[in-house]
Amino acid sequence: MLDASSRVAAKALRADRRPHAVVIGSGFGGLAAAVRLGAKGYRVTVFEKLDAPGGRAYVHRQDGFTFDAGPTIITAPFLFEELWQLCGRRMSDDVTLRPVTPFYRIRFDDGAVFDCSGDAEAMREEIAWFSPRDVEGYERFLQASEAIFKTGFEELGDVPFDSWRDMVRILPDMLRLKSYRTVYDFVARFVRDERLRVVLSFHPLLIGGNPFTTTSIYCLIAFLERRWGVHFAMGGTGSLVTGLVGLIEGQGGTVRCSAEVKQIVAEQGVASGVRLANGEVVRADIVVSNADSAWTYRHLLPDIKRKRWTDRRIDRARYSMSLFVWYFGTRRRYDDVAHHTILLGPRYRGLLEDIFERKVLAGDFSLYLHRPTATDPSLAPDGCDAFYVLSPVPHLQSGVDWSERAEPYRRQIEQRLSETILPGLANEVVTSRLLTPPDFQDRLSSYRGAAFGLEPILTQSAWFRPHNRSEEVDRLYLVGAGTHPGAGLPGVLSSARVLDDIVPDAHSVETMQ
Repeated sequence: MLDASSRVAAKALRADRRPHAVVIGSGFGGLAAAVRLGAKGYRVTVFEKLDAPGGRAYVHRQDGFTFDAGPTIITAPFLFEELWQLCGRRMSDDVTLRPVTPFYRIRFDDGAVFDCSGDAEAMREEIAWFSPRDVEGYERFLQASEAIFKTGFEELGDVPFDSWRDMVRILPDMLRLKSYRTVYDFVARFVRDERLRVVLSFHPLLIGGNPFTTTSIYCLIAFLERRWGVHFAMGGTGSLVTGLVGLIEGQGGTVRCSAEVKQIVAEQGVASGVRLANGEVVRADIVVSNADSAWTYRHLLPDIKRKRWTDRRIDRARYSMSLFVWYFGTRRRYDDVAHHTILLGPRYRGLLEDIFERKVLAGDFSLYLHRPTATDPSLAPDGCDAFYVLSPVPHLQSGVDWSERAEPYRRQIEQRLSETILPGLANEVVTSRLLTPPDFQDRLSSYRGAAFGLEPILTQSAWFRPHNRSEEVDRLYLVGAGTHPGAGLPGVLSSARVLDDIVPDAHSVETMQ
């Protein structure tokens, strides 16, 4: 039996005769896909497991504080603006983006600080302060980053890699740009100071990659940030989620929360709808999964004999690290703390090897501290600050029992913050919550609790990644971090952009309803 809301939704769908597209998951990839499908003439239903939209961009509100659960760094804002334009609207009418300066404040273990920004002269001065001999090398690195950006982002970021021929076609460019090198090795060709090598190579960690194994194609991020800057959405990243949901509803689409998809229904190798956890079957002409790609193939297609993404291949793939995130609010403000701070521990390569290769929880850590109230004080009560601190940790193959380790680990982080940039922190915290690797698996349906899906190594990029047009089932499409081009907001928004080329316009679809 359908509940009342399900009956109302079913009745509305029957009244709208446009071809029906179902989107699984309301992360940014899924919401962007829904808007683009609506612009193609589909009536769209988005199903979300959680009680509110956003996926990894879920919003926690407690004790007067607002905490964005996940993504907080907005780059390439035009990818959002395009979605509003598809609906004949302006993003600025719904969302205010504010530039963040510095982009990141990087604090080394010895207390030295490097401010990353989009100011060319200020960056040269920062580089010179650490190592005058590396200024010229830094300039050459930026030129190389721009060249990679023009190919990797502008030309290939929203191109479907359906065929191995697509990969062969770009091989000359990949060789020319030295994509076979890792990010760290690429950076090391230009600068000699070890601290500057860290400053210029850490970006893959923002998308789940190890700088010592991630393909140097991701060096494009340095130029991407320089070109468009780093922004924050006033009201929190959740304001973008709210705005996108409004666009979908304005197109006649629906976002249904607390509606977990348990199975993609396929008939004779063609996706024909989804089955929800409550047993309801919703028919569709196309299905788009914004769920983790490994989770999609392993758990949502249980009855399909898969030719490429078999259980064996999924199990043998390499996955990103997971994350330990502590959200907390303080009774006082820390006005000298930047919006984005990276606090580096005593080790760089060794810590990353512990996380990605050995899969052990190390005794030391590096941290990313987010203080949104530096830009938007409304996210906390008057005179207070909202924070989250994130520590990269191994995914669930590590065997760490987080039910036992979570609180001691949080206390370690609290102590480190108190000793460095948040003095007296333990006595100032008034609200607190945690997100651990099991939450990524159980709450966010991420295979092995990996926070960013597949690790972005060369042999898991472009054609080697799960395709945006499913290789296993017709009329099934994939968006989000686990498919091409990868994680990070520009990546997941670009994955939805790919649908413009591979999903037919609604008027040309023979409906299966």
